[in-house]
Amino acid sequence: MAIKKIKLLIYLQFAFVFGNTFAQENLGDYQSSLKTNPSEYIFTTTKGKVRIQILQDNLVRITTSWEGDFYESNPLMVPDKKWPTAQTSFLENETFIELVTNAILIRITKSPFQISFLDTNRKNLLGEGNLARGGFKSKEKVGFSKTITAEEHFFGLGERMDVLDRKGTKTKLNVGRGQGLPHIVGAYNILEANYSPIPFLMSTKGYGLFFNTAYPTEWDLGYSDTSKITVTASGGKLDYYFIAGPSFKTILSGYTALTGRAPLLPKFAHGLHVGTYSGGTWGHEAETSDTYVVELAKKFRANKIPVDVLHLDSTWRIFGENGGKGATSFEWRETFKNPKAMFDSVYAQNFSMVGVHLRPRFDNGKTMRLLDKARALNHVYPEPNGTGEFVNFFKQSAVDWWWSNGVMNVAKQGAMFLKTDEGSAFGHKANESDKTGPQGKEIVPLHNLFPLAYARAPFLKFQDFNKVRGLNLTREGYAGIQRYPYIFAGDWPSEWQYFEPVILAGLNIGMSGVGYWGHCMGGFEHVSDVELYMRWVQFGMLSPVAHLFGMEHPSYKEPWNYGEEALVNFKKYDELRYKLLPYIYSSAYQQYKTGVPLMRALVLDHQYDEQTYGITDQYMFGPNLLVCPVTTKGAQTRVVYLPEGKWIDFWSGEIHDGKQRISVLTPKNHLPLFVRSGSIIPQQKLVQFIDKEPVKNIWLHFYGNDAGEFNLYDDDGSSMAYQTKNDFALTKVKMTEWQGDARQIFIEKPTGNYRLNERNYWLKFNLEAAPTKVVLNNKPLAQKGTNGNKSAHYSYENGELQVFIPQANLNSIILKIFR
Repeated sequence: MAIKKIKLLIYLQFAFVFGNTFAQENLGDYQSSLKTNPSEYIFTTTKGKVRIQILQDNLVRITTSWEGDFYESNPLMVPDKKWPTAQTSFLENETFIELVTNAILIRITKSPFQISFLDTNRKNLLGEGNLARGGFKSKEKVGFSKTITAEEHFFGLGERMDVLDRKGTKTKLNVGRGQGLPHIVGAYNILEANYSPIPFLMSTKGYGLFFNTAYPTEWDLGYSDTSKITVTASGGKLDYYFIAGPSFKTILSGYTALTGRAPLLPKFAHGLHVGTYSGGTWGHEAETSDTYVVELAKKFRANKIPVDVLHLDSTWRIFGENGGKGATSFEWRETFKNPKAMFDSVYAQNFSMVGVHLRPRFDNGKTMRLLDKARALNHVYPEPNGTGEFVNFFKQSAVDWWWSNGVMNVAKQGAMFLKTDEGSAFGHKANESDKTGPQGKEIVPLHNLFPLAYARAPFLKFQDFNKVRGLNLTREGYAGIQRYPYIFAGDWPSEWQYFEPVILAGLNIGMSGVGYWGHCMGGFEHVSDVELYMRWVQFGMLSPVAHLFGMEHPSYKEPWNYGEEALVNFKKYDELRYKLLPYIYSSAYQQYKTGVPLMRALVLDHQYDEQTYGITDQYMFGPNLLVCPVTTKGAQTRVVYLPEGKWIDFWSGEIHDGKQRISVLTPKNHLPLFVRSGSIIPQQKLVQFIDKEPVKNIWLHFYGNDAGEFNLYDDDGSSMAYQTKNDFALTKVKMTEWQGDARQIFIEKPTGNYRLNERNYWLKFNLEAAPTKVVLNNKPLAQKGTNGNKSAHYSYENGELQVFIPQANLNSIILKIFR
């Protein structure tokens, strides 16, 4: 009897574990192949068809159909693009077929039909086997399983706040955030934070996977079985891309070549952004006014706090009859007596852009009946009994009507961009009402696509209307959101427990191909304690977008509300950001060209250093600055991990070896900051706002004794000519290592069509002793210049060598320093 029970238990366990596998329909065996063009093949199996498209040597699309038909990508996620023909060899024997490019080998096993990816040395990158049977279909679900190795780790999947290294995790991706009350277990649950999920990951083994679906997905990355990954979508077709590296940077370049690169924001958008409730957050709307906004702008200027961008959050408008806070009436509150004069006054304070907040649902105001009209004209997404409210951003005519009849009411008064909030409400319960939005099977994938369409519409419309590069501030996103920058981390409270998870969100979104990202410095809700405010500001000023905004009445998040110490700290790091603008803007251009983000988890540059896999409170800002925020209340020291190489303390100049941890002092006003040896950091003089004219004087800071280079980028700062006409200037600056008692500096003549009318350089080096000689273009330099020090010269004082080179944009420069 006991034996029978044991047999029964074994049978039940076997059925439970493998029942789902048995229900899955795989592809069976290979039958035939058809070459449809030089880089596309269709394979017919006993149960379906598989199309393999080789888009470039390291980028392959795999589409599977059990019904026999294929479909093209949704352009919201993958824009239409003509790919050049990739040269591919086709090899076949009785057992398998191989498709070979210059970067990878794709092996198709015939029985059973399986797909594996190998590198050019025939080393397996990602395969299939008995436990990982490749593509499968189970009722409406589709997915794939792949074998993995014990040593590989995974990164990506969007703006997650739980972990950095995703090995051994199971993660569901669907736009939204935690539900339920109180907020600490709902909206503030970092494990449920999914504002911008991206179905893309990278492996330290040297490959990336992008699941080309808008349906909710689940990513089991060795959680259920350490020998495989299983990725499942709740519906749709099985369509994924394999991207070979081996470096993360190469993988990101491939992914963003596919889904689109982040365009350059206007140059001024790399300065400080400030949001305001115009004097009255929710419950205090009567205290709002246009006067408050103007006085706020004046106070920033009076305190000499550099700032360039301002947005008015939701209380600028009346909350309408139907949707309340969750919808948009496009009618100003009565407390705003003269909105146009308000905009004019703020722009007179040298703010570069002012925008307004809205939500994606129409509403009826007191005089404008936009919801009624939009319903009558079918410009809302259909819902039963004519109850639709959401602007149908999937339909161009609806977008045009929304722009002409809604947004233009504020654009013609002076608004130049939007904050598109609550894109997750389409098809889900809205945060600020009981509205659930459209429902049904067709809505399931549209829910994840809606934030893209929602952000795209104003980004492109304002770009055309303003004749300035687009800018859109949004909270939700999905694959492709990087094309409509920028995204912010959401409404996280001003509590220490949320500080490091917000940093982690920035690391994860960067590892997922999104570069322009920001957050609410000091937290959004609740009054921050002063120390947390100071620490969060330090991090915020060295984030891709520096964004200050909070909702607690009446303190909000302006620095003067947190005392003199906080104000001094705020100005210190805001001023540092503005001095670093040449470095930040040049790094943003590289982001546009390569897809490598401004804010980089350490693993991005050091993917074979396992010490970096779990570091969630340090990051690289651009290629050369290592930022180490202090995330512990009352911390007087913190431990910093320095990756391979030598590192220089930005503040003291102290040099440290890499591949080690060090303990550093962390007084409240001090952000640990390090520079990689061999770095060249361009800076400019402090300004209170970013001028439209090109910077005439650049300070080039050279760090350490290693060789290095930097590409300094200039353009007009606002137009699209950098894309359409190559209207930019790219100046390569290089330095050699010390060779004996000499080292050389090269500043090449700028390339590109943008003309720099004047460019003077100050080159700065730390030297233990004065140089014996400095030679510029084979001519010795004097220590004191002629013509009032306007000619080329050098000086040495207190361990710093400074070389002045005027009119350096005209020809290439070779500088030699002798010690």
